[in-house]
Amino acid sequence: MPQNDIFQICIPSPVGGLRLVQEKDSLVRIDFLGQAWESTKPEHINTGDSTPLLENCRQELQAYFKKDLREFSIPLRPQGSPFQEKVWNILRSIPYGETWTYKQVAIQAGCPLGARAVGQANHYNPIPILIPCHRVVQSGGKLGGYAGGLDVKTFLLELESSHRPGNPARC
Repeated sequence: MPQNDIFQICIPSPVGGLRLVQEKDSLVRIDFLGQAWESTKPEHINTGDSTPLLENCRQELQAYFKKDLREFSIPLRPQGSPFQEKVWNILRSIPYGETWTYKQVAIQAGCPLGARAVGQANHYNPIPILIPCHRVVQSGGKLGGYAGGLDVKTFLLELESSHRPGNPARC
């Protein structure tokens, strides 16, 4: 595979179409394409050239949505500021089925008054689901925003919390 090529596939999912983008040997983006895309495309449409990494990502996402996978093994290379990358690494440590507040993440990032900055880092997270910014909520349990929409965030939190009977996702 040429080192500078970018590969992508679009896949259906319970939260609508997802575009998976690979650069070099890592996943660099997941874009939400929405339910409208999903309803107009055949079951397993690809756009662009697939690769073993993108196919592995497709399989892991399918397993995740079936509640058969809790941790992803896909190599990721999100690109952002040093603070954003620090926050995204912290997000990856939030256990499946749990939520943290923006303040908890800010404290972990060494910026205890940086809850809003954490929110902005979440907003720019280029690899949602695999970097689980959906697991971050406001103090008091309010959801806050999400790139895929609050209905998608709610779906993902319920998906994960339903895997742990009697232990719903909460702060």
